Amino acid sequence: MRKGILLVAFGSSRQEAHLSLRQFEERVRNRFPDIPVRWGFTSGIVRGKLADKGKKTDSSDKALQKMLFERYTHVAVQSLHVITGKEYEALATDVDQFAERTNGFDSVSLGRPLIGGEEDVPRVVEAILSHLPPDRKAQEAVVLMGHGTWHAGDSLYDTLYDAMQTKDPNIFVATMDGRLTIESVRDELLARGMNKAWLVPLLALPGRHVQKDMCGSGPDSWVSILDAAGISTSCVVRGTAEYDGYADIWLDHLAEALNQL
Repeated sequence: MRKGILLVAFGSSRQEAHLSLRQFEERVRNRFPDIPVRWGFTSGIVRGKLADKGKKTDSSDKALQKMLFERYTHVAVQSLHVITGKEYEALATDVDQFAERTNGFDSVSLGRPLIGGEEDVPRVVEAILSHLPPDRKAQEAVVLMGHGTWHAGDSLYDTLYDAMQTKDPNIFVATMDGRLTIESVRDELLARGMNKAWLVPLLALPGRHVQKDMCGSGPDSWVSILDAAGISTSCVVRGTAEYDGYADIWLDHLAEALNQL
């Protein structure tokens, strides 16, 4: 038997994000010291940008093919996605194809994303509360940025939002795609007379979405949208993979996947 771990993220071409990936990989190696670790990125755009910089990366399919060629027999694939959305669904399809191959792995399993179902929501809520910006005052808003998706899995953001509101009504969830928009959160902040918001990524990596879509200077960034409404902002530019509370959830999901092999 030869076990291996494949970590799969959306990916990023930014140096800050790759530092986060290395930090997370170190956590994995510390917890599972005897099992080799590989990476795959689900974003073709990201892989293309990295290739332009001379950095070779693999899709999840290509990474699994390489591990099969290297004679791994049992592989646990761990997603660093946040919800069971479109990207995770595509990853699950890749894993299923390898599971069904006649000359494939003896066993291959897939670990759940950060919020793989409603059962994960309480732990994610506790992670959020444990890693709030230390300078944030209780009366100030915190707006969590998720990617969002027009997929059934997007409803998990709603479940998380409702759970957060019962713990701290000044913590909000918005997404770039999907139903929970920054404009709706802006309107809610104005209705409550709140004039200060901390913008915090609910994304594994501090990549383009954090740097540009959340904190950028363009007119459509979340900072600009809130500033235009008279709401002052502070940006946190750290992905969730850098924090113990979130990382431990992914690591526990990976442990479950390894136990399924």
